[in-house]
Amino acid sequence: MGGVELKLTVAGRVVGEYRDGVGVERSLGVRPYLHPLRTLAGTVVSDAFPEDHRWHLGLSLAVQDVNRNNLWGGRTYVRDRGYTWLDDHGAITSEGFDEVRADGFVERLAWRGADGKVLLRERRTVAAAHLDERAWVLELGWELSAEEEVVLGSPATNGRPGGAGYGGCFWRVAPGANLGLSAGELSGEEQVNGSVEPELVWRGESGGAAYTLVFSGLGDGDRWFVRTSEGATGYPGVCQAWAYEQPRVIGAGETRTGSLRVVISD
Repeated sequence: MGGVELKLTVAGRVVGEYRDGVGVERSLGVRPYLHPLRTLAGTVVSDAFPEDHRWHLGLSLAVQDVNRNNLWGGRTYVRDRGYTWLDDHGAITSEGFDEVRADGFVERLAWRGADGKVLLRERRTVAAAHLDERAWVLELGWELSAEEEVVLGSPATNGRPGGAGYGGCFWRVAPGANLGLSAGELSGEEQVNGSVEPELVWRGESGGAAYTLVFSGLGDGDRWFVRTSEGATGYPGVCQAWAYEQPRVIGAGETRTGSLRVVISD
């Protein structure tokens, strides 16, 4: 689902595909996303439409509560009710590209509510660069502008316990063994989830090949949200979470900027 809009090329190799989200079911959170993402040797390190959470789409920006509109996909967490299917799914739509290169692009997007009204305007930049024979780096940046006040929330800010503050910039990791998760002196899902360490290291295996992902770029107030395939929730993913404990407000006329940097190594 979602046609291939652009391909990212590093050192003559296609390392990522950017999909426009057209054709994604509304209940899964219509939005552009990067998938598959690959190491230089071709190992796939992202996943999309997995059976356990079909609204997880590679690497994408997605938030479950944007002025009470679900731009994450799936069920919405409702205080005192739990996860509930609601007719509240919005969409993030491409409004055109300002620049396109083999190794990146600049795009204009609109974050729309369930009624189609624009809640946020976004300027998105994606850039890929070669590091060495085993590694490349992906940088994803965003500028989110609001004409009227927008409140970003998460299941945690809406009452769900257990560190479920997800929503922001989310990478659904490829299926396979998790060989190690660390952030500074912290290790494992229980310690790393909710942390603010400047770097998070994910070591994994996909298709029999080992790889490493090094995430950085937390902004002020952001936290790491993580799940591993060995955890109780049973899926692998890393999120730069914007509303981990408290809602995040973008005031009228304000712009929120941020970025995620990931080094992808064989």
